[in-house]
Amino acid sequence: MDINITKRVVRAVMVMILIMASIILCALLLPLLYPFLLAWIIAALMNPIVNLLEYRLRFPRWLAVTLSLSVFVTSMFTVLAAVVTRIVKEIMTLTETIQLYLQAWRELFLTLMNNEHIVSLIETLSLLYKDNPNIQNTINTNISRTAETVTNTVTDLVTYMLNGIVTLLSRLPNIATISVVVLLAAFFISKDWKHWLNLVTDWFPDQLRKPAYSVWADLKKALFGYLRAQFILISITAVVITIGLLLLGVPYAVTIGLLIGLVDLLPYLGVGAVMVPWIMYSFITDPSSLAIGLTVLYAIVLVARQIIEPKVLASSIGIDPFMTLVSMFVGLNLFGVLGLIIGPVTLILLTAVHRAHVFRDVRNYIMIGRK
Repeated sequence: MDINITKRVVRAVMVMILIMASIILCALLLPLLYPFLLAWIIAALMNPIVNLLEYRLRFPRWLAVTLSLSVFVTSMFTVLAAVVTRIVKEIMTLTETIQLYLQAWRELFLTLMNNEHIVSLIETLSLLYKDNPNIQNTINTNISRTAETVTNTVTDLVTYMLNGIVTLLSRLPNIATISVVVLLAAFFISKDWKHWLNLVTDWFPDQLRKPAYSVWADLKKALFGYLRAQFILISITAVVITIGLLLLGVPYAVTIGLLIGLVDLLPYLGVGAVMVPWIMYSFITDPSSLAIGLTVLYAIVLVARQIIEPKVLASSIGIDPFMTLVSMFVGLNLFGVLGLIIGPVTLILLTAVHRAHVFRDVRNYIMIGRK
């Protein structure tokens, strides 16, 4: 074999080993270092405000960081408290409404049982039972199985909900500890931002600093772009649903619209987690214009999201809409609903690496080696 081909194969194998080692190292270190990664992101987000307070208003750096972090924490707690308070209030209202509906269902059931057609049907079934004991045993067995299935399902659902609450409560101390670590780390990183930035920069050899800076700049732009895109999409969802609910005459339309907009942010839930049960409930209890209106509203939101989301993500992040759609589809098939986030993030990373000419440099290294 030609000596040049042998060297190229060796260099290609070395590159593959380095890539695999980097992936494995990241997978091992991420569970240990993710609080500090979150702290770095928070510090980067606060940095423009901190610089404004430090250089324009002549605040000491530590004071600028303290004020910025205090505003951040206060805003987060205020929003969280407002959302939780509103949700608790709406749940209490919903509980009262459900009790009223249960009473209405009980009265409806009694009315049906006293209906002459139902009474006649029951009498016919009684005669059928007497004449055909085998049918009676079969029906009784099926009824028993159905009742057992329903009972087990309800029991499993209640158990799952209780276990979820217990798990959440048991994790609260851990969540609180991690939150304190993240905030403290964000304070120290932001206070000595230049020091830490120079320390990270010194890790890279001179020939890698420019590509690394280019990748970081693209990722930072994409991060802000992604947050902007999510804000736009949530706003569109909340506004469309609020207007639709107002037109349908639904009480608490604004509150419900805002809550559904927030639910739309969660990967495993989305608008359908609220709208689909609501539509089914409306069709069962009162198949009127409300059920049809909710169905039309949900269809409008669903179609609008499918059309607007790739375009908004592409324009905010700076990648092609078609490639964004492809990345979301591939991520959905590989990782489920969470892939709708993993796919675009992976595409952003690959695009940033490509713009920094990393792929070209790797190819040149494999083909001709270091100069």
